[in-house]
Amino acid sequence: MSAIDFTSPREAARAFTPQLTQFVEQPLYSQVWNDPALSRRDRSLATVAALITLHAEHELPAHLKRAMDNGVTKEELGALITHLSFYAGFPAAITASAIAAATLGAQTGDGQ
Repeated sequence: MSAIDFTSPREAARAFTPQLTQFVEQPLYSQVWNDPALSRRDRSLATVAALITLHAEHELPAHLKRAMDNGVTKEELGALITHLSFYAGFPAAITASAIAAATLGAQTGDGQ
């Protein structure tokens, strides 16, 4: 990660781009994330995969936590990161793994 360190990129950007923050809140979180065509769990997996592939390291911690809240386990996130190493590249996967470990703690082996 770069020298910028913040928990929520959206909150950090709010003062500079309030309209962009509004777009994220309405319609993304209020409508798209609530569309019943995909579960929140599946949306979290897709979002984490996209962020890893796009090298969006600043967005990743918040979405890793959201994925856990939406029922994705640490074991599943680890498997996702490993799977993506073949599609997004090993540097992206190694970075995502380091961010996941820092955000969620090291693997415990219990699937959580």
